Amino acid sequence: MQGTRLDTGRIRAARRVIDPVFLDTPLYRCEALEPGLGCAVSIKLETANPVRSFKGRGTELAASLLAARGSTAVVCASAGNLGQALAWSGRNRGLDVTVVASRSATAAKLDRIRALGARLELVDGDHESARDRAAAVARYDGVRLLEDSLDVETCEGAATIGLELAGAVPSFDAVLIALGGGALATGVGHVLKALAPEVEVICVQPLGAPAMTRSWHARRVVTTGPVRTIADGVAGRRPLPAVLDDLLLVADDAVLVREESIVAGMRMLLEHAGLVVEPSAALGVAAVLEDRDRFAGRHVVTVVCGGNVDADAYLGWVGG
Repeated sequence: MQGTRLDTGRIRAARRVIDPVFLDTPLYRCEALEPGLGCAVSIKLETANPVRSFKGRGTELAASLLAARGSTAVVCASAGNLGQALAWSGRNRGLDVTVVASRSATAAKLDRIRALGARLELVDGDHESARDRAAAVARYDGVRLLEDSLDVETCEGAATIGLELAGAVPSFDAVLIALGGGALATGVGHVLKALAPEVEVICVQPLGAPAMTRSWHARRVVTTGPVRTIADGVAGRRPLPAVLDDLLLVADDAVLVREESIVAGMRMLLEHAGLVVEPSAALGVAAVLEDRDRFAGRHVVTVVCGGNVDADAYLGWVGG
């Protein structure tokens, strides 16, 4: 698509370097969800891989390019999922990986980063503090900084999901995508606008972490104060201008949902689809719950983007 930083030819080529374990994830109609949502619903299941999130697609592409260029080390900031994915991809390509995360990040995600062999540095503050520290580490140590959503590899890796959706039969009317830093939304949105422009691309973000959604509506970067959401995977507050520019070209709408709707979506995915998901992965279902009239009679796909969650926290949400 003209105007974005992404390229459909590169996205197609990315499939050749991404480990097949991350590709062609399940896409299926989930009829059990439909009575409660009032529309036809299909699930694109991005938890069925070794790191239980879509992030492995982007880190596979990034790590492959780094290794080909002779890089030996890389650092990133992560709320947890990117760090796991980069640790997995880097280990398989001989890269030394450092992940910077907030001390308040989900413990299960941090444990997996360590288990995958990455060096983990924890900082006080939120994800934005981790971003600042990762940039400082890259400067001081002279290593490559991988910035989620800003580095186009993370977007084009995620965009391979769009290739799989665009080729789906039967087709669908709308796709619901969790919106955080923007890699998933810009990647999938780019491909669908290029190959299936009739599909409505709807981004979903928590009301307690609204920075990118507010920026999309204002058509300029809007920063926010502290985030207040259980959906840690999308809890940024400083949108990146280049990513917003891409999002403005590929998203048809961006909506905010309440915390209680996110929890209700997690509970529905457990009870009716047998899926344990993290809060960010329930945003699409939450969007339908809050606006049934908009989706009535339509066929929607929701991208279930991650399944890394602390067991105790999860039981507290869905069992409450």
